[in-house]
Amino acid sequence: MPTLEIFKPELFAALCLFAFASSITPGPNNMMLMASGANFGWRRTLPHWLGVVVGFTIMIVGCGLGLGGLFKAFPVLHEILKWVGAAYLVWLAVKVGRSKSLSGGASSGKPISFLGAAAFQWVNPKAWAMALTAVTLYLPPGGSYLANLLVAALTFAGINAPCVACWLSFGIGMRRFLDNPKALRAFNLVMAALLIASLIPLFV
Repeated sequence: MPTLEIFKPELFAALCLFAFASSITPGPNNMMLMASGANFGWRRTLPHWLGVVVGFTIMIVGCGLGLGGLFKAFPVLHEILKWVGAAYLVWLAVKVGRSKSLSGGASSGKPISFLGAAAFQWVNPKAWAMALTAVTLYLPPGGSYLANLLVAALTFAGINAPCVACWLSFGIGMRRFLDNPKALRAFNLVMAALLIASLIPLFV
């Protein structure tokens, strides 16, 4: 009977450490969640947060089922994805930078939807790096592969969810300092600049 080798303490600890380090550090998802929390609050940003967690979990499973091998076989697909992701991220940064109000009215725009956030994972360079690393370095070759993949994906989701929620909470905590339109404008411009800066590792 196959064994779930992922439960070996040293491998599971390494997976958890990687999941925490990669989830808590700055990246497109965290920057956008913080900006959305500051502009729209928790309730309106909840679908965005859920979309990030669910979308990324599905991505890990997808990579484990062979998408990583597809990129190796056809490198041009990865190159296309890189440029599409970069263009979309710049567009999102422009939207963040142009947000001008903390109110819930139409003038403040709309937060990213659940489906929008989930779909964004597939053009998010950091998400691809995290997912491909998780399945290539931390998934044991022995035992039941599908069971191990599911355990790895759920473990990552359990760690990723509170990590990205920290960035959302940080944005919400800043709302009281952003009542001044000039302060909010400056905050959104900084968030937009950080989103664009997150592309630097992709091209350098």
